[in-house]
Amino acid sequence: MKAMILAAGRGERMRPLTDITPKPLLKVAGKPLLQYHLERLSSAGFTEVVINHAHLGAQIEDYFGRRACGLNIRYSVEGDGQALETGGGIYKALPLLTEHRDQPFLVINSDIWTDYSFKGLRSVPVKKAHLVMVQNPAHNIQGDFYLETSSACKAKTAAPLPVSLAANKPEDARLTFSGISILHPALFKGEYQGAFPLAPLLRSAIAEGCVTGERFQGAWFDVGTPERLHRVENFIKSGQE
Repeated sequence: MKAMILAAGRGERMRPLTDITPKPLLKVAGKPLLQYHLERLSSAGFTEVVINHAHLGAQIEDYFGRRACGLNIRYSVEGDGQALETGGGIYKALPLLTEHRDQPFLVINSDIWTDYSFKGLRSVPVKKAHLVMVQNPAHNIQGDFYLETSSACKAKTAAPLPVSLAANKPEDARLTFSGISILHPALFKGEYQGAFPLAPLLRSAIAEGCVTGERFQGAWFDVGTPERLHRVENFIKSGQE
């Protein structure tokens, strides 16, 4: 299985830091955000990763090159100011991710930090998507999706569970999409052009009953602002101490 790291975002909320540095290269406890993902992928047994980039993306290629952290790296270039959003970026990179139409792949947002181990995802059965969910952070308290559970199968389990939309579900049962997923090429059935978001495709697949998920209760941060960047740095340093 190959992996893709989404690194094409402009990082508007991180300005002025991202005026001269792409967000994936912003350092946390001495290392770029992107490097933490590469190291965890390598530890989980992955050997090939695709990184898409747009804003100041050449800096990412210059920093990591074609091989880093024991991984072979290929780049999907979208160009400065021409980011294709999440759906469009993945769709453009599909030829680099799948040698066969039935081959799923791991996707990770570059602007998160987590101690999640990606190893178990390599064996998860996937129809169209499998989403890793987390407790709702303060900036997304309403949540995104809902894991369908029964009295015999609670959300604490790591086993794949059906995902449903959060609408009309109790707020305390909703969870946030972590930015970690296994996607199947079948999710992108059809012809697409230009920039488009991933969320509508996921919602459609959920309605078809083709999406599973799991709840992760370890460390996870959405590193979307300078304040959250400092919060992650403090968390990592406190763990090192």
